[in-house]
Amino acid sequence: QVQLVESGGGLVQAGGSLRLSCAASGRTFSSVSMGWFRQAPGKEREFVAAISWSGDSTYYADSVKGRFTISRDNAKNTVYLQMNSLKPEDTAVYYCAASYLGVVVVTTNLFASWGQGTQVTVSS
Repeated sequence: QVQLVESGGGLVQAGGSLRLSCAASGRTFSSVSMGWFRQAPGKEREFVAAISWSGDSTYYADSVKGRFTISRDNAKNTVYLQMNSLKPEDTAVYYCAASYLGVVVVTTNLFASWGQGTQVTVSS
């Protein structure tokens, strides 16, 4: 399995941007699909975005479509989440996750490895 470490979170004003990074180590990174999830206080963890092992296929939650972009650099063993036009409702702990099923998935229980999370706070 891969080990995942997120970075790039912080405090930003509404309308601003952040780029999250997730560095992977261990199992061959290029063979796994990746996802980003988030969890706000008092809420369940929710899907944000996912990307195939090749980077050719991406999926987004409706709430972030058009504002967030997921990408990956297999040479650097890193997946990114570019977040633009941030809103206060985007405030949450953001987690990256890895799935070993060979296809892109979007549900929490199909991801086997998780990072520790990074806090994103958007002020109004």
